[in-house]
Amino acid sequence: MSVEHPPPDGGWGWAVVFGAFISIGFSYAFPKALTIFFKEIQEYFSVSYSEIAWVSSLMLAAMYAGGPVSSILVNRYGSRPVVIAGGVMCGVAMVTASFATTITHLYVCVGVVGGFGLSFNLQPSLTIIGKYFQARRPVANGLAMAGSPVFLCTLAPLNQFLFDRFGWRNSFFILGAVLLNCCVAGSLMRPLRPDQPRVEGRQEKRTCMDNVGKLLDFSLFKHRGFVIYLVGNVLMFFGFFAPIVFLAPYAKHQGVDEYSSAFLLSILAMVDMFARPGTGLLANTKWMRPRVQYLFSFAISYSGICHLLCPLASGYGGLVVYAIFVGIAFGMVCALLFECLMDLVGPERFSSAVGLVTIIECCPVLLGPPIGGTLVDVFGEYRYMYFLCGAMMLAAGLFLFAMNGYNYRRRREGPEDA
Repeated sequence: MSVEHPPPDGGWGWAVVFGAFISIGFSYAFPKALTIFFKEIQEYFSVSYSEIAWVSSLMLAAMYAGGPVSSILVNRYGSRPVVIAGGVMCGVAMVTASFATTITHLYVCVGVVGGFGLSFNLQPSLTIIGKYFQARRPVANGLAMAGSPVFLCTLAPLNQFLFDRFGWRNSFFILGAVLLNCCVAGSLMRPLRPDQPRVEGRQEKRTCMDNVGKLLDFSLFKHRGFVIYLVGNVLMFFGFFAPIVFLAPYAKHQGVDEYSSAFLLSILAMVDMFARPGTGLLANTKWMRPRVQYLFSFAISYSGICHLLCPLASGYGGLVVYAIFVGIAFGMVCALLFECLMDLVGPERFSSAVGLVTIIECCPVLLGPPIGGTLVDVFGEYRYMYFLCGAMMLAAGLFLFAMNGYNYRRRREGPEDA
């Protein structure tokens, strides 16, 4: 039996945070930054808004659907080899996508293969931070999650530059090489106990389901806080990604030029860049850390209100204001998303928890952007998509406010597992 070591809360852990910063940055920013190419790919293949939205939607859904597989591999082999394998998958996916002749080829290469590659980057990075940090965990998570806005701020104008110089096919080929940097990030994720087996009792004869049950903790579905978190997140993710995915196309629809439209994502990302570590610092304070679930609920509600007000923004200046406020909201939600899950279930059950959460969340992640695209196709404008997404996120935030209050009261009475 392996003996758990206390988290070092520093040292090589900061190198691990840097590796997670890169991996998480690509995982979350890359599907959004690809929207820069959407208008041109849409015209090239003569497809609708909803059809082109499936590219990033499939990529995000595959990233979430791969959660249980990624969690099993992390529990068995550790984070380092899984992240390196994910980097190779992402690189190969984008290179093969550069030779696509139909939109279906993009669905398979970018959406499915690339999405699973990003999954192998995301979950291991989140899990290993919990192994290295305890007292400073909210700060470490906030810094690692800041990789998403930093990379989005960089990738959005880079993608526009690559498209203008090389076209979308050659841009995809170049981006495939860029994604191999995930392998470098994975090499930084040194395990704390490299000489100890990840699974105990491997000499015993087990069925396939026994092994899966050993590596994924299904008893979490009896955990009250976990179930509340899961229901709230499913509601939230129906409206989480679509407003960001369609921000640049919405600006172009409003008559904004291509570079200014892409710059909206950079503005959002620059604000998000500071919101994430700032939220991590706030969540780490003595007053807020015991109430971190309330902070998460507020962030989701605030994001929903921003989306509801977006159609009222007039001109490019209005869209800039929207991007600033959404950047704050997006940063708060993302900084707390997995910190709140770890707060509920603890670091030892976190790998299983994040795998189970992501496989269930892949449904709203998959359907959200195409539903938004369908509304745009039907009504010929974007406001109804923003209204729907805002309403879903506000409903999720209010649900979590109420249920987290109930859960905090019950936690004082006894354990959360039924």
